[in-house]
Amino acid sequence: MARAGGRRLSRAFYARPVLRVARECIGMVLVHRSAEGEAAGRIVEAEAYRGPADQAAHSARGLTRRTAAMFGPPGHAYVYLLYGTSWALNLVVATEGEPHAVLIRAIEPLRGLELMARRRSRGPDARELSNGPGKLTEALGITGADYGRDLCRGRLFLEEPERPRGPIGRSPRINVDYAGAWAAKPWRFYERGNRYVSVAPRD
Repeated sequence: MARAGGRRLSRAFYARPVLRVARECIGMVLVHRSAEGEAAGRIVEAEAYRGPADQAAHSARGLTRRTAAMFGPPGHAYVYLLYGTSWALNLVVATEGEPHAVLIRAIEPLRGLELMARRRSRGPDARELSNGPGKLTEALGITGADYGRDLCRGRLFLEEPERPRGPIGRSPRINVDYAGAWAAKPWRFYERGNRYVSVAPRD
């Protein structure tokens, strides 16, 4: 299959503190290859989860069958069912045994737009194509079958940006009110002014 884009990110990118990785994810390109073809988009919104102390993180509940990938080595995918209806993709980061992850919340479509539009039943220019964690996984064809997938080899990975990223904004994370004081942590990062950022603030 013909390939466009930059160099695939190595494990060293993921094997760093979660807040640093979450911020530096902005502008990176998320790629998924399947039998249907390749689809890719620029990451424009991401959130850091620093469990098990972080009460907003799934790993706050400890090591379970569901969270096992988070406790594994960095550079793997932690995929879970969001509200029982759609999948969410997280990047496992930091070091093995330290259950930290970065949730990818929104992407700006770059390649495979017709494929993404068909999967989402939206126009290829529609903002709703990929402006949310469940929307972007559907657009890219990412499912529970990608749980634990190695992001440093294979069909699901991050690559270097195709263009410089814009200014980065920061805010509390979305929909984690249950986490008490942890809900106020400014651990959501986004590209300012990008139309694909999921919810305000965007500027």
